[in-house]
Parts: sequence; structure tokens; C-alpha cells
Amino acid sequence: MKQYTIIVAGGRGARMGYSIPKQFIDLNYRPILMHTIEKMHQILDHSEIILVLPKAEFKNWKNLCQKHQFNINHKLVEGGNTRFESVSNALKKVNEKSVVAVHDGVRPLVKNSVVNKCMQIAQEKGTAIPIIAIEESLRQKTAGGSVVVNRDEYLIVQTPQCFRSEVLLEAYQQDYSPTFTDDASIVEALGIEIQLIQGNKENIKITTPEDLKKAQVYINLISE
Repeated sequence: MKQYTIIVAGGRGARMGYSIPKQFIDLNYRPILMHTIEKMHQILDHSEIILVLPKAEFKNWKNLCQKHQFNINHKLVEGGNTRFESVSNALKKVNEKSVVAVHDGVRPLVKNSVVNKCMQIAQEKGTAIPIIAIEESLRQKTAGGSVVVNRDEYLIVQTPQCFRSEVLLEAYQQDYSPTFTDDASIVEALGIEIQLIQGNKENIKITTPEDLKKAQVYINLISE
């Protein structure tokens, strides 16, 4: 079945403290985003890659590709004001029945096995997302302070989130809601069950300087 990979890279990097968007920050001498695209291309080598960027960053990205001789084929799509709008724009390029992986541009450390399993389950059952367990204790804020909650009842959600195209396209016909925090929540609003698979702990979303330090360690450890 045809495969598409939508890579969403609309971040600004405010929490990083950099003057450039976080997806363009160097990781092992290349922008984080290049590592992410390369990783997904290596795993899904027949997938059509759709990269969502703010329109204002198109020229900068093309210059970076030239500078780093980055030539993995991909289509550029203009991002929107929300992630919902950005993915909606990318889905306009999905023009045949397929399996679609939607991945964060600053998650270059996903394992091959996680991506392949997500795509396999999504093709079979329509949906699949990677999750990992919470290892630390949790407390919930209350009006009077906080209360402990059972961490076993909660999960950390990662990407890529994978869906059959007909499922995802239908989901994105809905009106936007603030409750839509990721693609799974949008699909779930249709009453469709989300299939869970085990993710990998190293698959962090690089959003802070501490994340970047972790990624610099992890990137040399992950190999399959």
C-alpha cells in the first residue's frame, strides 16, 4: 500500500532560547529536522515525504539543504496557525489510498521497529500510535493543593501517529476543537478506537536545552 510521511515542523524554539526555530538547531553538525527526515526516509524508503514549515522559513530551509547537501526528496507545504491546520494542509497532498504517518520534526530518535510496527498495525486496523509508561510519580492539582494519582492509568504519547488515509482524511473534515492535542485525539473524536504500541524512551521531542543534550547522547546509541 502507498505510504505518506507528514513531518510537522512549525515550532519557533522559544523554550530553547535560540533565535532560530528549534527544528533548525544543530544536532551533530546538522539541523535536527534533517536527522528526522533522514530517519523516516531510511525506515520507510518508499514513503512520500511531506514537510510542513512556516512559509517564512521556506527560503531558509532551502538554503540549509544546499549548505548540507541534503537531497532527500520531499514536498514543502505551508503550515497554519495551529497543528490541526498544518496537518490539514499536508493532507491535501495525500491523493490516493494509503497509510499515513504523522511525525514531529524534532523527534529524530524514533526506532525503526516502532515506526514499522505503527505502520503495520495502522494498515491492518486503521490506527496506531506509540506510547511509553510514566516512570515517575504524578500529582494532580486541586483547588486545595494537589492529590496523588495512579501513574499506571496514564501514558506518554509519542509520534509517528499512523492511520489509514481514509480514517485521517475523514477526521480532518471536523471543525477544529481545542481538545485536539494530536492526530489521535482528532481521530478519536469520530468514535474510532486508537491502537497503542510500545514506543521507545529515546524518542523525545526536542524542545528544551536539556532535551538537546539528551539527544546528543542518544543519537549515537540508537541503531537497529
